[in-house]
Amino acid sequence: MMQRPRRRCEGMAMGAISLDLRPGLGIGPFTLGMPICEAFAQVEQQPNLYDVVHVKYYDEEPLKLDIVISFPDHGFHLRFDAWSQRLRLIEVFDVKRLQMRYTTSLIGGPTLATFVAVYALFGPTFPGIYDKDRGVYTLFYPGLSFAFPIPSQYTSCCHDGEAELPLEFPDGTTPVTCRVCVYDSSPDTKVGVGSLMNKALVPPLPAGSLYMEEVHVKLGEELWFTVGGQRISFGASPQDVWTELGRPCGIHQKQVDQMMIHSASDPRPRTTLCGDYFYNYFTRGLDILFDGQTHKVKKFVLHTNFPGHADFNSYIKCNFIIYGSDVGGPIQEGSTLKHCITPSTKWEQVKEILGDGGRAAIQTHGSTSNPFGSTFVYGYQNVAFEVMKNGYIATVTLFRS
Repeated sequence: MMQRPRRRCEGMAMGAISLDLRPGLGIGPFTLGMPICEAFAQVEQQPNLYDVVHVKYYDEEPLKLDIVISFPDHGFHLRFDAWSQRLRLIEVFDVKRLQMRYTTSLIGGPTLATFVAVYALFGPTFPGIYDKDRGVYTLFYPGLSFAFPIPSQYTSCCHDGEAELPLEFPDGTTPVTCRVCVYDSSPDTKVGVGSLMNKALVPPLPAGSLYMEEVHVKLGEELWFTVGGQRISFGASPQDVWTELGRPCGIHQKQVDQMMIHSASDPRPRTTLCGDYFYNYFTRGLDILFDGQTHKVKKFVLHTNFPGHADFNSYIKCNFIIYGSDVGGPIQEGSTLKHCITPSTKWEQVKEILGDGGRAAIQTHGSTSNPFGSTFVYGYQNVAFEVMKNGYIATVTLFRS
């Protein structure tokens, strides 16, 4: 699990911040189902509030565990589904550090979130679940759970897996919340906290959403966007691209391709910039390169947005499907994925589909001090793959040989 400190303001007096609690929806500016880039945007907008941010992920297998944005000074973190990169679970792990507003009342922070206080604020609910092995009693409301540690001398207060409400110990005290979870309020999410960590689901996308739509790739020919039905082919003009995909998020001139030194056809010295230019569609995980003289599409660059890459959080993940052995056939909806390459395909699987890619070129992203390290570029006819050290694809560059 990797941890990336973001920034820290030393000497700042730390106290409990106050955020709106929205059961089944989110906390403060963080909403269940939001893409990870939107969460980072909220952090960027309030750097003095979110001054210490850790990004945690499983470096070797980034699809195996959640991507976590943690706010240790404020006692909560955000869990993002590793594949869709959308927020599925919010955990307040230190209730003393985060004050939550619900309607006109406050809970957490200086205001202890006791069992009696929670029950008085949120009202009646079904008896919770007692985990005897962990010594934790969990109370559930729609899209919201509260976990309470039970001292060993009072475990008899919990019987048959349930406890009477409101829970008070014989000495008149009441347990204090140790963890609060906010998740999508689907009918099947009433499970123990230990299971909730793994079973809380990302809310469904709205109908017609373009987020991570499937982009089918026919090598050497075109891209097909499955939700809107747009097709962009090599040789398309900027006007064609604007018509199909709308205005780009950014436009910038291309720096000279350093890989051109390996081309025997034109070994002349290169200047810093050339006439070619990119249309950047960050929200689609896509760059489109135009020839500076003909103004025709000559390359597409697809981004997987994996953590541990220098471009992480610059693009939304492109959900591409590249056809392998049947690349000469037509792109059809519902085609088999057996011989296809997707953002989840590892490099060893790519080689099984396309064959050995030969020796790799090493790419350092312009800096030897890049904390994420170098990547490896393998070329085939009409396509090149940038591969991270863990074997996952970082970018795919499409061209026409």
